Parts: sequence; C-alpha cells; structure tokens
Amino acid sequence: MTKNWTPDSWRGFEARQLPQYPDAAALAAVEQELRSYPPLVFAGEARDLITSLADVEAGKSFLLQGGDCAESFAEFHPNTIRDTFRVLLQMAVVLTFGSKMPVIKVGRMAGQFAKPRSGDFEEIDGVSLPSYRGDNVNDIEFTPEARTPNPQRMMRGYLQSAATLNLLRAFASGGYANLHQVHKWNLDFTGRSLWSDQYRTLADRIGEALDFMEACGISPETVPQLKGTSFYTSHEALLLGYEQAMTRQDSLTGDWYDTSAHMLWIGDRTRFAGSAHVEFLRGVGNPLGLKCGPTTEPDDLLRLIDILNPGNVPGKLTLITRFGHDKVEAHLPRLIRAIKREGKRVIWSCDPMHGNTIKAVGGLKTRPFDQILTEVKAVFAVHRAEGSHAGGIHLEMTGQDVTECTGGAIAISDAGLSDRYQTQCDPRLNASQALEMAFLIAEALKGEREALKAAQAA
Repeated sequence: MTKNWTPDSWRGFEARQLPQYPDAAALAAVEQELRSYPPLVFAGEARDLITSLADVEAGKSFLLQGGDCAESFAEFHPNTIRDTFRVLLQMAVVLTFGSKMPVIKVGRMAGQFAKPRSGDFEEIDGVSLPSYRGDNVNDIEFTPEARTPNPQRMMRGYLQSAATLNLLRAFASGGYANLHQVHKWNLDFTGRSLWSDQYRTLADRIGEALDFMEACGISPETVPQLKGTSFYTSHEALLLGYEQAMTRQDSLTGDWYDTSAHMLWIGDRTRFAGSAHVEFLRGVGNPLGLKCGPTTEPDDLLRLIDILNPGNVPGKLTLITRFGHDKVEAHLPRLIRAIKREGKRVIWSCDPMHGNTIKAVGGLKTRPFDQILTEVKAVFAVHRAEGSHAGGIHLEMTGQDVTECTGGAIAISDAGLSDRYQTQCDPRLNASQALEMAFLIAEALKGEREALKAAQAA
C-alpha cells in the first residue's frame, strides 16, 4: 500500500485547473452517487497493460496512443467511435509491419472529457465567461448558463464512457479486429490520400501471408490473436472529484485502482511540486503518463518519477514529451541523460501535437503537419544519439474527415481549414493524415531496427 495515501488525500494539496462549482452540495451528491456505480475498467486489465508496457520500455513493443482532443456529448455516435477505432487498427498494422514489433493500442477515448485551460475566463466582444473545460464540466456554447460548471455533466460523462467502452470491447473481440478484415478497415475518403495505395499494398501482403498460414492450419479459429486485439483506454486525470469517485480497492491485491480508464496521465499544467494531481495518482495501481515540456527540469522530473513510481516498476510510467518542433534538441537530451544516470525505468513517448499549435490566417487554431513530423523525427534522432529509444507516439486524431491540421499528403491549406473544422478544443489529425504519420513512423522504426542489427553484427 502507498504510504500515507488515501483516495481523498489529494484534497490537502494544491489543485490547479479544477472548475469552481457554484453548488458544493450538488457536487458532493454527484460524487457520492458515482461511488456506487460499477467500475468502467478492471484492475486486472490495468495490470495487463503494465505488463505489455514493460515490453515497450524494453524495446520489444511500441505504444500507439491516440484519439480525440476532447470527446463531445453532441457528437457521440457509434460511427464516430468505430471510425477512430479502425484508424488506430490501420495505424497499428502499419507500425507492426514496419517495426516487426507488437503495437500496444491505447485510445484517448471513453473518458477524455475534461480539458486544462490557459486562463479561467474567456472574453468575446467584451463579455467574460468561465472558460470551456470539457463536456464533463460545462458547455462550449458561450452563454452564462452553458459555461457555469454543472456536476450533473459528470453523470453523463460516465454513461457515455460506459457505452463507448462497451462498443470498443465488442469491436476488439467480436470479429471487427480480425486481421482478415484488414482490407475492409479502409475509410472511403482515405482513398484520396497518396498513402492509401501503400496501405492497400500492405493489406495485400498481409492477406497473402494469412492465406499461406491458413493453408498450414493456422487460422483465427486455431490462433485467437488473429481475430481479436487488446485495446485500452486513457485520459488526462484532471477532474479529481470524478477520478476519486471512480477509485476502488481491488479485492485480489488490496491495491487501489482508478477504474475510469486503464491508463491516466498528468498534464503539463498540473505536474508541479505539491500538485494534488500528483498526490492522487501516486496512490493508484494504473499505468501512468506524465507530460514533459520545455519547462521540465531534470531534477524536478526525477523527483516526480520517485513519487509516481517509487518501486521503479517497468511499464508503470510513460514520459510523454511535448516540446515543439524547434525545441526538442534543446530540452530532450538532458532529460534522457538524467533518467539514464539514475537508472529510471520509463517509457519515452512523443506527443508532437501540443507544442506545435499556431493560429492560421483567419484566426483558427491549427497544427502544421510538417511541424508535427519534424518533432517526431527530432525525437527519434535525439534518442538514437543518446543511446535511448522512442517507445511510443501520442496523437490527437480522429477517424473523421476533418480539416483541422494543415498540410500532409492531402495538402489542407489555411483557406481549407474552415471546410470541416469540428474540434471541441484543439486541432486533430484526420484519418488520412494519421495513416500517413503511421507510415512515416514505421520507416523510422525500420531504420532503427536495421541500424541496431548492423551495430550488433559489427
């Protein structure tokens, strides 16, 4: 058991980025009701994920984490869930084929409803209202009533998460993820992408291999791994009252687990010394993520690692770096060196989205694809130079045909952003751009594998 920790001990620490609810009694009533609700995920699943992530830390697997910037109540639909799930399947196939390693699939899904903000208030035309903090807290509509934090929204978030998880489990184990379906995973609009031909070629090669294996007696009926996949969920553990309400003691081990998701992470704005978010997550058995940005100092990072993973357990902690395409070389090497010097067991994952947000002509936020790719390449290069390895990628993306990030092979321009700009918060890669990114990362992983073989041969 974690020393001096209880599910509510975070309340004695500084809690930034939490909404100010006008009715404390209503908030307490909702949190109390949530405590009686069934868990969304199970402790054993979280332990399985840690085991899989230990292989990522050892360089034997790769972590693919992706999904919405912020899930929406208004856009909740089974087709939306299906399309994001199948793009992640496509990406995983591409990455597996290129890297010759298993890919651990973790969605930013079924709980990514709360968002940190740079300011507590937003001003439009001289009117100031509370910032939109995600559908779990308030509504994006700019009215006093919509922007007032409402604890009842947590109930809807729970129910939508439960429904999303139910569908994801069905997709993962009910035949949709069968590798024989690899051709059918393509989306209609990805046919316009230059990378769709490469995907079809890859799918043909996989199909031929599966036909050969079936002729040898190896089929989905004899090898269950061919007809299903493991899929996990994650979100930023921002709304601590909700997370505490979903935290349960495992009957097998006696340890505490946050059952709102398999994996939780701490954001760049809440990882400071004395943080309530750090205090809460240090006590749960889930695998954890920790965002690291340009302001992360090596000594501070080492202290946080000791708090969040005192046992130095492989697979427990993923460091998600988010610097910006032009800041990687200035900040990442010193963090890697500190971690290596102290022998810390961590996974390094690259978030190339959050450090590359700009305003396009016309005022819409966007993320240029070339800057996203530049950060990914820089991260791989730095790890290679430092004798480390990039073990994962963390993307804000969707299976929808949106126009939110400029560039890529489909060449979305500033002028084209408004065509289908649908995000609740930050710009996301669309399905074509996400698939393109997977091919480019696969090439990088293939290059690393070949370089390692050459070094071993020498």
